[in-house]
Amino acid sequence: MNKARLQLVTPSIINRTVMPTRLPNADLRTREHLTEAEVQRLMEVARKNRWGHRDATMILVAYRHGFRPAELVDLRWEQVEFTSGALHVRRVKRGTPSTHPILGDELRALRRLQREQEPKSPFVFTSERGTPFTTAGFARMVERAGAEASLGFKAHPHMLRHACGYLRYGNRRYHIARTHHARNNRNPGRKFVRKFFW
Repeated sequence: MNKARLQLVTPSIINRTVMPTRLPNADLRTREHLTEAEVQRLMEVARKNRWGHRDATMILVAYRHGFRPAELVDLRWEQVEFTSGALHVRRVKRGTPSTHPILGDELRALRRLQREQEPKSPFVFTSERGTPFTTAGFARMVERAGAEASLGFKAHPHMLRHACGYLRYGNRRYHIARTHHARNNRNPGRKFVRKFFW
């Protein structure tokens, strides 16, 4: 049996296809955080979804606690203390665990979510099939909500983490330098403080 011989073939395309380079963030949008009003608009749009309460609560919790998408979708009911109004936060990327206070509107939203969750799950945010929500699903939801809210730029989930630069506890605002440990930013310096400086 004769073996087939390999033949050199001249390429049909002279200039090979090159992957396009990603534009820098500065060319895509002027900033990497959302304002409090923009977060409210995202939540209002998310409430119109099929699972509106869950989606709006995801945005609220990510914003208040500076969650990365992976930390948000891994949140479990055992981490939420309804009696004391505390949230036990587990961080990814070798982060330091911490305990955050839960404000009234957030506490009410989580209680309602737990009451209405079917089927019951150890995870706070689940799909309609009862499986844990995915980071990709959350990213798509935030992107769609940002487009419907007409923010003027493409929103992504990490903007909610950057948006928690100032947290409201009653009428008091805490500066980012005081909350960087709670959000597990090892260097709160130049990147964040300049952005949110009064």
